[in-house]
Amino acid sequence: MRLDLGDVQTILVGFVAALAVLLVIFFLAGIDEVMATLSMADGRVIVLVAVVALGWLFAWSMSLRTVLGVLGIRITVLRSFFLYAGATFANNVTPFGQAGGEPFAALLISRTTNADYESSLGAIASVDSINFVPSISFALVGVAYYTTVLTLGDTAVIIALSIVALAVAVPTVAVIGWRKRDTVELTIATGVVRVVGFFARFVPPVSPTTKPAVVHRLRGFFDAIERVAGDRRKLALSVFFSALGWLLSSVSLWLSFYALGYTVPFAAVLFVVPIGSIAGVAPLPGGLGALDAALVLLLVPIAGVSVATASAAAVIHRGATYLLPILIGGSTTAMLEADNASTGSVRSD
Repeated sequence: MRLDLGDVQTILVGFVAALAVLLVIFFLAGIDEVMATLSMADGRVIVLVAVVALGWLFAWSMSLRTVLGVLGIRITVLRSFFLYAGATFANNVTPFGQAGGEPFAALLISRTTNADYESSLGAIASVDSINFVPSISFALVGVAYYTTVLTLGDTAVIIALSIVALAVAVPTVAVIGWRKRDTVELTIATGVVRVVGFFARFVPPVSPTTKPAVVHRLRGFFDAIERVAGDRRKLALSVFFSALGWLLSSVSLWLSFYALGYTVPFAAVLFVVPIGSIAGVAPLPGGLGALDAALVLLLVPIAGVSVATASAAAVIHRGATYLLPILIGGSTTAMLEADNASTGSVRSD
């Protein structure tokens, strides 16, 4: 699994843009004030934040392992953790978050488990889809808490309405798309053939493809998702691990405030974390900068803290849930690829 020069340049440009966004956030929040707030953080609690973040990563890796099991792909718990860490690494270094990282994650799964690429892509896409259910559920719980216990401000009302709209719109679109998947397959295949054909005229290594070939691959992808959706027991288990992961991620943010000496309502972080994650689709590596800005913008009115405090808490939380997976995922991806290479050389002998 190699990155060409174009991929590296895209990633580097993305990180430069993300750093620029982060500098703007800290400038507006007051860099000196943010640093002063961070200097008062309790180191023991920060370590606990990192441990909780590892629990979040493990929970979602178990969700992936469960989905792969439905597809007949058996892997150990430790290997599933390494695989999901690698997938998270791919998401965190490519633009558009999960949308940009999924193809790389699927390739890693395919090479590591010897599964076909379509099933691997269907597995990681199923996990991402499953993650939507508890995220919106937690967000709705948070909204219900605020609407029954507290008086919502204008910003919180807009956020609440947006959450309800998402809870209705996304499943509706998904159901319609699934029922009309034959039409979706043909539409995507037509677009892919045209795009590949265009590049094939100017880029010698690229070869034109055909609509039947693309449809065949798409059906393998949809078949994998259908198999996952058909196993109700395993699907429920995967949703459980996903919900556990969201809960631990929310605990990570709550502890980040606690490390700074603040106790915020848990309901606040319970729906700020999943809703803020939507910013991860921004054309920045892993949503870096965009997601951080979203967390700050949401936390200030909802948690009732200053911009500097929200920024400092976001730094601790994102350090555990963004930088830590990059370090672990980058290392494990290199390890898995080295193992894949050695296994491949043995097989060729």
